[in-house]
Amino acid sequence: MKYLLVVAHPDDEALGAGASIYKFTKNGDKADICVMSGSADARAFRPGDDELESDMFSCFRTLGIEQSFIGDFPNIKLNTVAHLDLVKHIENAIRQSQPDIVITHHPADVNNDHLHTSLACQAAVRLFQRQPDVPALRELWFMEVPSSTEWCVNTSMNKFEPDTFVEIGKDGLEKKIEALSRYRGVERAYPHPRSRQAIEGLAAFRGAQSGCDYAEAFQVVFRRITF
Repeated sequence: MKYLLVVAHPDDEALGAGASIYKFTKNGDKADICVMSGSADARAFRPGDDELESDMFSCFRTLGIEQSFIGDFPNIKLNTVAHLDLVKHIENAIRQSQPDIVITHHPADVNNDHLHTSLACQAAVRLFQRQPDVPALRELWFMEVPSSTEWCVNTSMNKFEPDTFVEIGKDGLEKKIEALSRYRGVERAYPHPRSRQAIEGLAAFRGAQSGCDYAEAFQVVFRRITF
């Protein structure tokens, strides 16, 4: 199985699906990543450019991610970028990665970049319908990013409703936290949602919710089954 993560910023991959990607790649599956705003220049406590790049690729290696497609779209300003430009960046990643499953943000996330990444990704994954040489997508998943997805305060939008749970175990949870720690200045003190205790608590809750030994939760919004 081949996975493609489509995220707005460096660290979203670790927060939203880090343990699952680690488990997948550990079991022999492949994973690539498409980042929209690789510079993350509006981030608080951001390190220097070279340090951020080093942190990002260190995280990718920790999770077993292979190819990366890094965009330079403006941070917290994806709403100012032409939708088509965002879509084309993701389509390029899809052409080269040829994923079976794409994982991206939930469109009701409070982070504006997450919203626009999700909208562009939803458009881009239809590429196989327009270009027959592109392998058909099997599934599209939405992930939850702590400190963003739970802030679904816009009641006009459907909130994140998980229907798929990946058992990650204690080792997967520790690898997720290790991958996140590769990013300087991202982890916060408890009770912030990006604290170690909160991440552990969410994984325990999702595990208890689904009868698993710790879990990450996803919402599968597209599934294609052929015989």
